[in-house]
Amino acid sequence: MTPRSPLLSRPGAVEGGGADTGVASHYGDPFREQRLLADGQAVVDLSHRGVVTVSGPDRLSWLNTLSSQLLLGLQPGQSSETLLLTVQGRIEHAAHVVDDGTTTWLVTEGGEAAALTAFLERMKFMLRVEVTDVTDTWAVLGATRAVPELGDGVVWEDPWPTVGTGGYAYSTVDATHPGRERPWFEYLVPRDGLEAAVASTGLDVAGSLAAEALRIAAWRPRPGFETDEKTIPHELDLMRTAVHLAKGCYKGQETIARVHNLGHPPRRLTFLHLDGSQHTLPAVGSPVISEDRTVGRVTSVGHHYEMGPIALAVLKRSVDASADLLVLDGEERYAAGQEVIVAPDAGQVVGRATGFLKAPR
Repeated sequence: MTPRSPLLSRPGAVEGGGADTGVASHYGDPFREQRLLADGQAVVDLSHRGVVTVSGPDRLSWLNTLSSQLLLGLQPGQSSETLLLTVQGRIEHAAHVVDDGTTTWLVTEGGEAAALTAFLERMKFMLRVEVTDVTDTWAVLGATRAVPELGDGVVWEDPWPTVGTGGYAYSTVDATHPGRERPWFEYLVPRDGLEAAVASTGLDVAGSLAAEALRIAAWRPRPGFETDEKTIPHELDLMRTAVHLAKGCYKGQETIARVHNLGHPPRRLTFLHLDGSQHTLPAVGSPVISEDRTVGRVTSVGHHYEMGPIALAVLKRSVDASADLLVLDGEERYAAGQEVIVAPDAGQVVGRATGFLKAPR
């Protein structure tokens, strides 16, 4: 179990729940914290995240054979993102990846570090690698800008929403992608020095609610929220940052290639503008309704300081992209206008003459 953050002892701190248990959801003023975080004037406590290290001379070539991203030649300080898939191409593990020249650091959701470590241990065979779950000794701080006061330690810079080499965009926007308004950095700091690290920045501290609202507004998928046991990367537009279409073989590659070239993902990630007249938010998992049929579910929800209530939802591909939707949470009904993220015609690239979907130029 990830240790509770010492920052929960700060005045006004309210602990989060679910996947964000162990850190503060806010410190008394979520909207103020969100504005400060968006403006680069705050850091957010992500010490509930899991941290796994892989060391040894074979670490990058080994991880490259296991995962969806091309990690060979990853330079010290260079950030990437990768997925470990099932044979059917479904997402089993997801990790933020950065190498410091001697060690590869993998940042995961807090509850996933032990499972990821166990999986990697089973795959070591005779290779020169050492896998360690260091969640108890290393913590994560998030920010929307570089924070020099945190020193020259390990930092992961989110590649989202840039279409990486070997990647492919499944969304219908590029230059106006809202993710471009949210640069994101994750700093690895010693857990026993977390409070001192925050103090050294001279910045305010924001809670997880602030970070989540900015993530949702940036259309950024989060493992365990937008993913379930059936998720394939195409459905969430993760082909742009987490998959290299021209790398060597890895588990799940056949499904990745088949859906991309010849088929369509069965579901698609969608951004929802929610009716805010109830002054409440629907629960994650609430059904999304179109023409009296359940067509998907809400996967993340937040209250943005400018846009109001917003959500991400995973819908059936067949849902009309212009249809008005309804979110049901018990007796509460929320009108929802959708903004397309993954296009309904995403995939089937072979033979595609025109369209929004594209690889990097």
